[in-house]
Amino acid sequence: MGEQPIFTTRAHVFQIDPTTKKNWVPASKQAVTVSYFYDSTRNSYRIISVDGSKVIINSTITPNMTFTKTSQKFGQWADSRANTVFGLGFASEQQLAKFAEKFQEVKEAAKLARDKSQEKTETSSNYSQESGRETPSTNQESGRATPSTNKASSMNGTDDEKISHVPDNTVLKSENDRLKTAIEQSNSNAKKWETELQALRENNVRLGDTLQEANSSVEKWKTQAAVCQEENTTLKKKISELEVQCKEMNKEKERNAQLTVRVQQLETEIQDKEQELENLRKQAEIIPQLMAECESVSAKLQAAELANKESRGKVATLQGEVEDSRQKHGHMKTELKKFMDVLDGKIDELHEVRQGLSKLGIDN
Repeated sequence: MGEQPIFTTRAHVFQIDPTTKKNWVPASKQAVTVSYFYDSTRNSYRIISVDGSKVIINSTITPNMTFTKTSQKFGQWADSRANTVFGLGFASEQQLAKFAEKFQEVKEAAKLARDKSQEKTETSSNYSQESGRETPSTNQESGRATPSTNKASSMNGTDDEKISHVPDNTVLKSENDRLKTAIEQSNSNAKKWETELQALRENNVRLGDTLQEANSSVEKWKTQAAVCQEENTTLKKKISELEVQCKEMNKEKERNAQLTVRVQQLETEIQDKEQELENLRKQAEIIPQLMAECESVSAKLQAAELANKESRGKVATLQGEVEDSRQKHGHMKTELKKFMDVLDGKIDELHEVRQGLSKLGIDN
């Protein structure tokens, strides 16, 4: 079947800084998939995480590993083979608790698998040792028995007995060879396991040191986090104060804008006034000419007034003459009227005379 995923979650992946062994270095820019895999052929468990095409976690779980919760949403474990410490940041406490429980289950399963493999190796080694002890005696017995069988076969002269004794020797030899190869393999595997155990012990010592450093760094981070929280509160207060100041500054800006508009209006008014003053100055330059003209006009007015007075005297005399002429005209009218009346009487008389003359002419 190969490797199959048995548990999957999402978390932010971190690794310990290899130089300082104190600071965390983010291995992923965002939350990625972290999975437990079980290999049925090797009977092993691994934690694997891939970010795109990059493998950021490939940790084989051993019984010596421990998963430590350093905070409510953060946990870590040390991998001696990878010579590093992995850290996972989860979105919630429940995800962290589930991952820790699964880690403990997988750790127990790895421990059982290791115990079973050790029992198998011990039984195989014991069996090989016992088989190695028993093979010489069987060979001796077979060697001793061979002449008798040969004698019996030669005496009886049958081929079936010969055939029945030959396969036992070949089977024992093949089993002996197989056990020898198993012993050699077990010895080589034992040496490999001893070297791996030694390396694991050294790595465990290193990881213990790194864990102590990590725990001390966690305490430092906690203190730094507390300091950062205090700084955050102070910064929030300062931000609120700055916001109030910004509001006041905005009000001041509005006032300044209004004042700038007012200043511009005043500047335009001042320009208009300056233009008026310039016009007045130009007019003031014309004032002497106007004064001379006014003097000439006043002289002309005085002469005109004198002429007016003279003309008024003449008018008065003319009015008197006119009044006299009017009176004379009235007298002339009355006399003319009288004359006309007289003339009318005379005309009537003349008419009567003509009528009388005409009558006399008719009579004559």
